[in-house]
Amino acid sequence: MKKIFIYYSFTGNGDIVSSYLKRIGFDTYKIITYEELPKNRFLSILVGGYKAMINYKDKIDRVDIDLNKYGKIIIGSPIWNSKLSSPINSLLDKIDLTSKNVTFVLYSGSGKENKATELLKRKYNAEVINLKEPKSNNDELIKLDNL
Repeated sequence: MKKIFIYYSFTGNGDIVSSYLKRIGFDTYKIITYEELPKNRFLSILVGGYKAMINYKDKIDRVDIDLNKYGKIIIGSPIWNSKLSSPINSLLDKIDLTSKNVTFVLYSGSGKENKATELLKRKYNAEVINLKEPKSNNDELIKLDNL
């Protein structure tokens, strides 16, 4: 069964997850936005958090993936203001996950995102794996071994 990890990464946590999953046989696809967040850490948190709070959808590059080729789809998102990142909001608006075997991998400072987790379980009937800053905590990646 082919598997794919589709993700967004601003600080590099998603890139760490992508590298790990690629080593265990996943195809990977990184979401690219047309407008970057500010480089200043404080401003990026402020802007990203606000966008997430209002469920903003960033303009992203065209998603050119035939999801029917994959038996397992993993979607990775940073958590901003207890919600999915705005680039992932855009992705979910553009793809159809009906009848797909989907899992979400969320990466955040706390590693526990109850609001986002509950929403994803309810809306997509999906498994959700929460990782605490995988860039700094590589031991978190073992949670992905059974995907």
